[in-house]
Amino acid sequence: MVSLSVVMIVKNEAERLQKCFAQLDWVSEILVLDTGSSDSTPFLAAKLGASVHHQGQWQGFGLARQQAVSLATNDYVFSLDADEIVSESLKAEIVALMQRDFMGCAYRVPVKSYYLGKPIRFCGWQNEKHLRIFDRRLGNYNEALVHESVNTTQAIRELKSCLFHHTYPTKAVHKAKMKLYGDLGARKMLARGKSSSPFVAIMHGCFTFIKMFLLQLGFLDGWCGFLLCKTTAWGTWYKYFKLWKLNAS
Repeated sequence: MVSLSVVMIVKNEAERLQKCFAQLDWVSEILVLDTGSSDSTPFLAAKLGASVHHQGQWQGFGLARQQAVSLATNDYVFSLDADEIVSESLKAEIVALMQRDFMGCAYRVPVKSYYLGKPIRFCGWQNEKHLRIFDRRLGNYNEALVHESVNTTQAIRELKSCLFHHTYPTKAVHKAKMKLYGDLGARKMLARGKSSSPFVAIMHGCFTFIKMFLLQLGFLDGWCGFLLCKTTAWGTWYKYFKLWKLNAS
């Protein structure tokens, strides 16, 4: 049976760690890379049994996840965030695969997301799956500042059971995260030679709202769906507006 390390990057997640860790008593290692918490996150993570490390200078999500993966002591890693909770069925499915050495494959995990505490069934979130389990000898995250992903030479399969993602407990948290993603996304596009303008920013924001709320049936998620689509559209506008500002500087 192969051992598994859960690897996490965290910042100011003291309020969420307890629930996340409660569903991880079956793994041999929880490795936490703290990226600059000002609360009790590192202390609490260590108290709950994690191996805690501290990042130096922040260089984006991709490099942070690379570092967390490189610090694991087991070859197979399960990349997790503090606002995610492993379901009982997912736990059973992963444990069964551990007994078969994961069949030498990497795995995408289905994600069921919650917004403001409510389950989201549409808005483009309904078929969310992410590659989270892989052999770190054969792959790792790319260096993207934001919206990082795993590159691996392994065959990739999909699990059936889901991970519960309790994202954005408040509108303020959502907007702050969209601003962070917008800043990083604009820098990423600038490095790729992209340009923008106020008009382009407005058009991208409008298209995001129309896509999520109408084409991806976000209106069926009610008021929470509207708020999710609206704030995400604002985040898209902000990213392209920020790019325009960077172009002009």
